[in-house]
Amino acid sequence: MKFTHYDLKQCQQGQSVEVTLEGNAANVLLMDSINFQNYKNGRKHQHFGGHMTTSISKLPIPRTGHWHVVIDLGGFPGSVRSSVRVIQ
Repeated sequence: MKFTHYDLKQCQQGQSVEVTLEGNAANVLLMDSINFQNYKNGRKHQHFGGHMTTSISKLPIPRTGHWHVVIDLGGFPGSVRSSVRVIQ
């Protein structure tokens, strides 16, 4: 499974993650550390976000903790460039 991973480290509830995509639409998944490990190992996981078709998306941090963003094409061909930043 190919994906791009961003380790956001510790984030606070009330902050948001701004994700910028260039190229194809992609799955943008915001996960805590436990769910990210499950995702990497092909196990059932929970996430916030989903299939994004816009170039800039914002996802709110649902609770204080260690967060990760994953960008993947869901097995479809193509390429996508991405950038992520945490905003207040």
